[in-house]
Amino acid sequence: MQRTTRQRTAVAELLEHSAEFRSAQEVHRMLADRGESVGLATVYRTLQALAEVGEVDALRGPDGEVRYRRCDEQAHHHHLVCRRCGTAVELDAAAVEAWSGTIAAAHGFTAVEHTIELFGLCATCSAADARA
Repeated sequence: MQRTTRQRTAVAELLEHSAEFRSAQEVHRMLADRGESVGLATVYRTLQALAEVGEVDALRGPDGEVRYRRCDEQAHHHHLVCRRCGTAVELDAAAVEAWSGTIAAAHGFTAVEHTIELFGLCATCSAADARA
């Protein structure tokens, strides 16, 4: 277990008050905007460590960049993410869980893990497109 440092606390608190998935660079910039002095490498390490212990979710976006978010749901879950603004909705996808188990069993696999993230435009971004 990592010790609690000023930098780790600053990163965790920032994510606590952010509903969107954020890249390490976004977190670094937001911390700097708040007057927090945390190096980019420290932000990367801290986010990775928080993800490893399950305190934040990490997902790779369509652009290949990993983004992080503190989620309310600590159990296995999925997300629907707006690719424009980053707004995320946590999904309880029982059908996905059943499907993955069925597919795995049909091919003789056990102890299967999966990550499914859905990307699209949220209602607000879709409405902005319609107005434009």
